[in-house]
Amino acid sequence: MALKIIGILSLTCYFSSIILLAIDIKKEKSRSFATLPGWAAVVLHIGYIVGVSLQIKHFDFSFYSMGSTLSAIIALLILSVSLSKPIEKMGVVIFPISLAMLAFSMFIPSVGQSLQTNNWQLSSHIFSSIIAFSLLNVAALQAIFLAVQEQQLRKHPPRKIILTLPPLQTMESLLFQLIIAGIAFLTVSLATGFIFIEDLFAQHLAHKTVLSIIAWLVFSALIYGRFRYGWRGQTAIQWTLIGFTSLLLAYFGSKMVLELILDKV
Repeated sequence: MALKIIGILSLTCYFSSIILLAIDIKKEKSRSFATLPGWAAVVLHIGYIVGVSLQIKHFDFSFYSMGSTLSAIIALLILSVSLSKPIEKMGVVIFPISLAMLAFSMFIPSVGQSLQTNNWQLSSHIFSSIIAFSLLNVAALQAIFLAVQEQQLRKHPPRKIILTLPPLQTMESLLFQLIIAGIAFLTVSLATGFIFIEDLFAQHLAHKTVLSIIAWLVFSALIYGRFRYGWRGQTAIQWTLIGFTSLLLAYFGSKMVLELILDKV
């Protein structure tokens, strides 16, 4: 019961922050206290996830549970970065996703896999995978905002949300910082997978491995192009979205098909 209350409080705080951010966008405010409920929502969200894991004595790797965990981490990353860079308006995109995934994980019975292990090797692989996905997810969101910002700045007048975002150069710089950090963790994830997981190209892991490698190659090529040829703008946006799509399919594609469409584990 206590966990349900924590979850419901988190949902309420997410909703409050979404409303406040939407009001800020309408009033063209660049900074406000709209993210304070967002911070409370994320803390409660993580508390709910930890509480459930302790209660069932393992981590639930079902589709909605993983979606809830990743969305909480992504929301936390956005809030943390917003302390130094004005990107809190991205909350209007990720907070509704976090709210939905938390609600689904709370009220829809789990049909997925669980993992119960004290193996540090496997834990390091899982941890680096989650962080890599979260960072590159934020980078993909950043790329979408950058694309909209570039398109809207050509219009007169641009939409209100664009006026509340940082300059293009700042947005682009943050995009590549996120990608570099994401590649670092993705490299660790792939390395630990090859070292510590037997038969990484087994039938149930082959597509995940291949798609993750493709994502690593795409993001690495983008970083090389950035420093070697000065890639930016639409080129950076397109490569980022291609790389993240590959990673998204690797992490969630088969899980969604098996659990939500075929109803299998």
